[in-house]
Amino acid sequence: MLSYLAEFSDVFGPLRLFRFLTFRAVMGAGTAVLVGFVVAPWIFAKLRQLKLAQSLRNKDEVGKLAELHEGKKGTPTMGGLMIYTAVTVSTLLWAEPNLYVIAVMIVYTGLTVLGFIDDYLKVSKKNSKGLSSRWKLVGQAVLTFVALGILLGSTETHLKMSELWTPFLKEPLLATMPIWFAFIFFFFVMAGSSNAINLTDGVDGLAIGCTVTATLVYGLMAYAAGNTIIADYLLISYVPGVGELSVICAALVGASLVFLWFNCHPATVFMGDTGSLALGGIIGTMAFVIHQPFTLIIVGGIFVAEAVSVILQVGSYKTRGKRIFRMAPLHHHFELLGWHENKVVIRFWIISLMCAFAGLATLKLR
Repeated sequence: MLSYLAEFSDVFGPLRLFRFLTFRAVMGAGTAVLVGFVVAPWIFAKLRQLKLAQSLRNKDEVGKLAELHEGKKGTPTMGGLMIYTAVTVSTLLWAEPNLYVIAVMIVYTGLTVLGFIDDYLKVSKKNSKGLSSRWKLVGQAVLTFVALGILLGSTETHLKMSELWTPFLKEPLLATMPIWFAFIFFFFVMAGSSNAINLTDGVDGLAIGCTVTATLVYGLMAYAAGNTIIADYLLISYVPGVGELSVICAALVGASLVFLWFNCHPATVFMGDTGSLALGGIIGTMAFVIHQPFTLIIVGGIFVAEAVSVILQVGSYKTRGKRIFRMAPLHHHFELLGWHENKVVIRFWIISLMCAFAGLATLKLR
């Protein structure tokens, strides 16, 4: 919205800064930080006042882990509302509205609502089950249909959003995806990312810290994909207008850092599914839109490892009657090995940063 002030640069010269994407991205991050620190105390106080505490699994369900997480009882959840508020306000102020921004924010809003319902059911029923997986997938499918309808339904974006790109190739793998394939693929990327970050959110600061590194990478990739000179130099897909997503990424980084301030061990608030489902969904959607969906496997290496550990654990137990890990997701395995929670988080952050650098390197390897 504030980008339109650039039109009055002939009246006041410095207003031309609002035309530059880099300036608006920096301001978007700063705004998100400011809004986050302003609303966080009020939102978190309300969550405590309403006694919206995270429902933890008991010793019969998770054994020793229940003892390790005993001190987390009574910690409020739904902290993702703060992240959503800061990102939305910052995006409205600094991003130029186009179909990419609209589609991404619809997915983010929809998954925030879906996660909120899940968290509310957990709190009201006082158990850790919440919304069934079936209904989560239905909600994610509906959001996939809406977002893809916006992107493929416009002549402005249809051709570009029909392309399928992979790392290391100079040309698209598919110049035109069939609509049914695009729907399935988009759903897989968005829902997969959403559920992977949801699984990663199990110890203080882990999911949000890894989200920061992944979002930074996709902010840079969005900027590159929306800049014809950089895209041509790197031999990646040029998507006109997609650079505006770097403003959303910057806002998301700022809001995530504010949340990490409160979520670091010992956490004063949890993001809940209100945050984790939505964060995964928005990252997955941006990865699809800027033609870097497969790179998410590298950039989000920690998220992938967490999801794969659950799949392997369940598959092994059902087929062989044996467990591969002491507990899944993977971070709980290391907790039960005797690693302190902080050690697990910091070491996973380090790996996440290495994955981020590896993901960026794929831009030049063509």
